[in-house]
Amino acid sequence: MQLRVTVLGAGSFGTTMAHLITQNAPTLLWCRRAELAEEINREHRNETYLPGAEISSSLRATASLEEAVGEADVLVMGIPSHGMRASLEEVAKFIRPWVPVVSLAKGLEPGSHLRMTQVIREVLPDHRAGALTGPNLAREIMAGFAAASVIAVEDPELAKQLQALFHCGVFRVYTNHDVIGCEVAGALKNVIAIATGMGDGLGVGDNTRSAVITRGLAELTRLGVAMGGEPATFAGLAGIGDLVATCTSAQSRNRHVGEELGRGRTIDEISAEMNQVAEGVKTTAVAMELADQFDMNLPIAREVHGVLYEGRTAEDAYAGLTRRAPGAERDPD
Repeated sequence: MQLRVTVLGAGSFGTTMAHLITQNAPTLLWCRRAELAEEINREHRNETYLPGAEISSSLRATASLEEAVGEADVLVMGIPSHGMRASLEEVAKFIRPWVPVVSLAKGLEPGSHLRMTQVIREVLPDHRAGALTGPNLAREIMAGFAAASVIAVEDPELAKQLQALFHCGVFRVYTNHDVIGCEVAGALKNVIAIATGMGDGLGVGDNTRSAVITRGLAELTRLGVAMGGEPATFAGLAGIGDLVATCTSAQSRNRHVGEELGRGRTIDEISAEMNQVAEGVKTTAVAMELADQFDMNLPIAREVHGVLYEGRTAEDAYAGLTRRAPGAERDPD
């Protein structure tokens, strides 16, 4: 029997994943706005989030959460991290028993510091949870460029089933049992992308960008391992792979936020112009709370926090980073 898949959230990445999955299984995309569902069904387009992209005519869309969740054999959550819990509480009213739930969000829950699979298990304790993560820029995937991703699930049999659903043509999907490492890497790399973008906005040059990315990888690896992740994960697709893509691509929302900060704009001005969430803004605050919890120094994340929440400028941040006395490369900063 063919599995039926529902994707909740019709942003750029949720729509992209629904477009891919429909090549392997009947797929339904839930849209918050009825007019967007109608556009996808009638015109096979999502001009708000994927302008110019042609969506598979096999993909169905609905604005009814009950319809979307009630028929799902696999539920994919394309909801930003700050809205995940509230969305899952609504999902709980309609989801059938034992349906696995996969998160696409790359963030940590403010306040609780929970990863998205932990939030899923809290709200839906009888449902297995996983995460899809990696260097996946939605517009490039829709354009047919090759990409690789990771499905992070502890159960190896479920991992294989989900791998078969997501793997499509030149979109290659690998499995990884280290759910903690994959989720932490996916969340924290957004903070480093904001830092990298600030440097680009300031015009600091390629050498500096490379240094920030590399030292940023060291930061997120230290914190990720302290939280229970495996070191090897941070050297893979979910770690350095996603970090490089997010820090260097003009399509990266988090890098864009940093670049505009580097040009002297405020986070409120930048956020008001964006129609999608830059997860790194909220994750930066969570990262600082985790650094205190684990008694760990995260100098790059701390400088980003200073710009986002303490009124400092990007120039201040980069001056703070360059004034730090370097020690041994493998020692904590």
